[in-house]
Amino acid sequence: MLRRKLTALSYHNPAGFNCKDEIEFRNFIVWLEDQKIRPYKIEDRGNIRNIPSSDWPKSFEKYLRDVNYPFKIQDRQEAIDWLLGLAVRLEYGGNAEKYKNLTPGNAKNIDSATKNAEPLINLDVNNPDFKAGVMALANLLQIQHHDDYLVMLKAIRILVQERLTLDTVAKANQTKESENTEVEQSSLLLVCIETD
Repeated sequence: MLRRKLTALSYHNPAGFNCKDEIEFRNFIVWLEDQKIRPYKIEDRGNIRNIPSSDWPKSFEKYLRDVNYPFKIQDRQEAIDWLLGLAVRLEYGGNAEKYKNLTPGNAKNIDSATKNAEPLINLDVNNPDFKAGVMALANLLQIQHHDDYLVMLKAIRILVQERLTLDTVAKANQTKESENTEVEQSSLLLVCIETD
């Protein structure tokens, strides 16, 4: 059931989610807060985002109280399931019109459309070609290497998003056009000299 909810919420690794891994669990809670549930303002998310902190469990308990978690905070699996249910309700509430006329037949069409819209969701991170491509990009962009290729890919994405603004692309195109014009002029000059 968790996997279906994670998939419905477009979690990046629904099949491989391990709630027993403390770091993965904490990152998951941060993802839920940042992407789906959002009871806190961005500036108030510092404590829940401070994953390595020894006070993080207290921040998590406060977070559960703030989202009106109705049970005692004993079972992590139960808390995750409840938070995912809340996130699905919020997601549906925000997009009710999108899901209103959904039938089992066209649910598959929407699912395949979502997969086509996000080609990176079905990446095989163990594929040697994938690893080689990520390493080549990391080397080209001078990004520090990491054991997890998805972490490097995220770093590459962040760097590209920060650097590829519309202004930067326009300047690069102008520079390329001026270089092409200079090359054309040089070529024309060489042709003129050769014909003389």
